Amino acid sequence: MQWQRSVLRPVVFRAVVFVLFAVALPAWADTPESDYPITPVPPTQIELADGFWNSRMETNRKVTIPYDFQKCEETGRIANFAVAAGQLEGKHRGFWFNDSDVFKVIEGAAYSLALHPDPVLEKYLDELIAKIAAAQQDDGYLFTIRTIHGEEPFRQQRYTGKDRWSHLEHSHEFYNVGHLYEAAVAYYQATGKRTLLDVAIKNANFIDSLFGEGEGQKIDVPGHQEIEIGLVKLYRTTGEQRYLDLAKFFLDHRGVPEGRKENRVYGEYCQDHQPVTEQTEAVGHAVRAAYMYSGMADVAALTGETSYIRAIDTLWENVVGKKMYLTGGIGARHHDEAFGANYELPNSSAYNETCAAIGNAMWNHRMFLLHGESKYIDVLERVLYNGFLAGISIDGDEFFYPNPLASDSTYKFNKGSTARQGWFACSCCPVNIVRFIPAIAGYVYAKRDDDIYVNLFVPGEGTIDLDGDRIRLEQQTRYPWDGNVHIAVDPEKPKTFTLKIRIPGWVRGECVPSDLYRYENPVAEKIALKVNGKEVPLTMEKGYATLTRRWQTGDVIDLQLPMRVRRVLSNSKIAENQGRVALERGPLVYCLEDVDNAHRVADFVLPDNTPIRSRFDANLLGGMVLLEGTGIVAKMPSEAGPTETGPTETGPMPFVAIPYYAWSHRDPGKMAVWLPRNLKTLKQAAEKDKKTE
Repeated sequence: MQWQRSVLRPVVFRAVVFVLFAVALPAWADTPESDYPITPVPPTQIELADGFWNSRMETNRKVTIPYDFQKCEETGRIANFAVAAGQLEGKHRGFWFNDSDVFKVIEGAAYSLALHPDPVLEKYLDELIAKIAAAQQDDGYLFTIRTIHGEEPFRQQRYTGKDRWSHLEHSHEFYNVGHLYEAAVAYYQATGKRTLLDVAIKNANFIDSLFGEGEGQKIDVPGHQEIEIGLVKLYRTTGEQRYLDLAKFFLDHRGVPEGRKENRVYGEYCQDHQPVTEQTEAVGHAVRAAYMYSGMADVAALTGETSYIRAIDTLWENVVGKKMYLTGGIGARHHDEAFGANYELPNSSAYNETCAAIGNAMWNHRMFLLHGESKYIDVLERVLYNGFLAGISIDGDEFFYPNPLASDSTYKFNKGSTARQGWFACSCCPVNIVRFIPAIAGYVYAKRDDDIYVNLFVPGEGTIDLDGDRIRLEQQTRYPWDGNVHIAVDPEKPKTFTLKIRIPGWVRGECVPSDLYRYENPVAEKIALKVNGKEVPLTMEKGYATLTRRWQTGDVIDLQLPMRVRRVLSNSKIAENQGRVALERGPLVYCLEDVDNAHRVADFVLPDNTPIRSRFDANLLGGMVLLEGTGIVAKMPSEAGPTETGPTETGPMPFVAIPYYAWSHRDPGKMAVWLPRNLKTLKQAAEKDKKTE
């Protein structure tokens, strides 16, 4: 793309307030009377230094954003707006929800502009926004496939319905504009321009005039949740109460047939089987669910709707306790991209859509803002470094749609491929990634009254406004490769406040905040916490080391989180993981790939007494810590001879394990996260594979 030739700058997050996935104060509205008890520090108040996430954000800015726009042009996603506006001749190209892909990339590009002013990129966005505005119909409706084809039959007719809003179960009419609202707010906050915001407001006002409980209005709900999040962002930006009310209306009528067309609901697939306040188990399409739970948290924070909070608390316990993968991924089934039953967590057939990982991160951050407990950030961190990060290549231009925990190198799980792909016909994941990566900086710090939360360990500076006083925190760390964190505290004047530093569950001997996974040896590590060189006792509160004192310039904190290799075992109800073990170090889940090992991963056994050491390799895939040791290599029955009935041990097998996020970057081959602990488990797996052939 043209703007790639513009001047590139180091990552500097300027002090401009704008809305990311979390929350921010409205731009011109009064502060809401009710809101999240905890406020995140936005990315615009963070300056990242060289390190793990800074590298990823630079790749997102330089590579992924222009790459995604290029693909949107090549595939007709952008041309659809020009055709709908009458600026081009042609037919609609692609899926009926492709409008949303363009909106998501605009949102990511807006974040880039807020952090790195770029007149070339801004001009490109202005021209693109003009096409979108021209495609909007006079009454505010915006859905290019219907504008182009009207009521004439076409390939996706069963998804759009004959008339507007006539098939909301699958039409994505609300889903698309939810992403429009998020993009519009982001672009307004980044540039001060109302061009896209006016399009969003016109559309939202139109929908608000049609849907509601007033006389002559429609009662119905989106098949794919998202508009609720977007409406809350419009409310925060404009102060228009009706947007918040409309978001709550859509939530309150889920699972309630009265007044809806034919008095029917859409069912579990889109979480429309029960009223949201009565749902206790996560079911159906995982992305829809995570977006709905996030929207419920937003509305609850702003309205005080405690029944919403009780419901998402229960749903969170169900997901984290029975339906989440070790990587933080959610959504076990390829069919319907859905949650499975409780403890249904297969490995090679796992779906774990990248968008679902993003949704899980969004939801857990909101749960933290509601409750202030570190367990939600523990889950968020697990998603960030594992379930989400595997979805994009280190180079930034190839993607996983599903993210399994095992691969036989033949099953083409990734939409027809065994490896990452550059694009998909349905490319919701690549475009979701570009808007999510900048949001990660907004997860580092948060504040409440006189408390500052340090949630993630990321090198760089953060500036926090605490009751009118600016507090500057500077982190120095090589996290996630080691657990040493140095924090310099620099208030503009001496001030008494409390720093709450998260002590991750993995160092406290807790794998996840449930009994779904546990460490073989759950002993807590010795944590060293020093202030100005003197060790201080750990005063823990809700998973945070709490330090209250009168802070002044020159104060420093040193935190040492030991990172030893941990063996992970599953709850006995997860059938596929019985007799198996996984490896973790710090926040990272590890896997074995054929490319690193002299023997096939499928023939490998990791006995319980195997010593495992860690080693940093600066030359491998940008640098990473490897795990090494010696396990057992086995011969399968077909190789061992006609008299053998199962795998037989043939000798030692040195092994190398890499972080799960880095798999599938080199030669294709088998991969596994969960490893057999003995030959019996390997035999059982071989027998199962033989039965399914």
